[in-house]
Amino acid sequence: MIDPKQIQNDASELMEAAVMFLDDALAHIRAGKASTRLLDPIRIDYYGSMTPLANVATITTPDARTITIQPWEKKLLSDIERAIINSSLGLAPSNNGEVIRLTIPPLTEERRKDLAKQCRGEAENAKVSVRNARRDAIDHLKKLIKEGLSEDNEKDAETAVQKEHDKYIKKIDDLLAVKEKEIMTV
Repeated sequence: MIDPKQIQNDASELMEAAVMFLDDALAHIRAGKASTRLLDPIRIDYYGSMTPLANVATITTPDARTITIQPWEKKLLSDIERAIINSSLGLAPSNNGEVIRLTIPPLTEERRKDLAKQCRGEAENAKVSVRNARRDAIDHLKKLIKEGLSEDNEKDAETAVQKEHDKYIKKIDDLLAVKEKEIMTV
């Protein structure tokens, strides 16, 4: 028979993974401020393999509206510039021969609302994942009753899973509130 604690731990790990995925997804949503994580999805053809931009250049944010990219090899400047232009970021790079600068334009009110809506969608997906982990754990615990687990132990384990669920839902709400505030701040 499987230990109810193990089921709780497995559910907690799945819930934690959902929160981590949400945190990563929210980091890639542009909020009008410069962030090096905006460039994470960009890949450069580097000696025949698609390499993350961070692995071939130094990426910094000298101020709140600018990202600078300094490639380790000057011949990569045009490749990096082309990759940024072809990406879905919607940013126009400026190249001075040594460094590429990306200026993050201020967001319009309509665009801010769209981004906030996108964030709420990502948060809802994370909540669904957390709820699914809770449901699966509770279903598993109910099956353990047939294998000899006492109903009291099952109810205690179910309560513990519910507490974990509530904790992770609160984390998701907190992450969403921080990101929405960041987006809506002019």
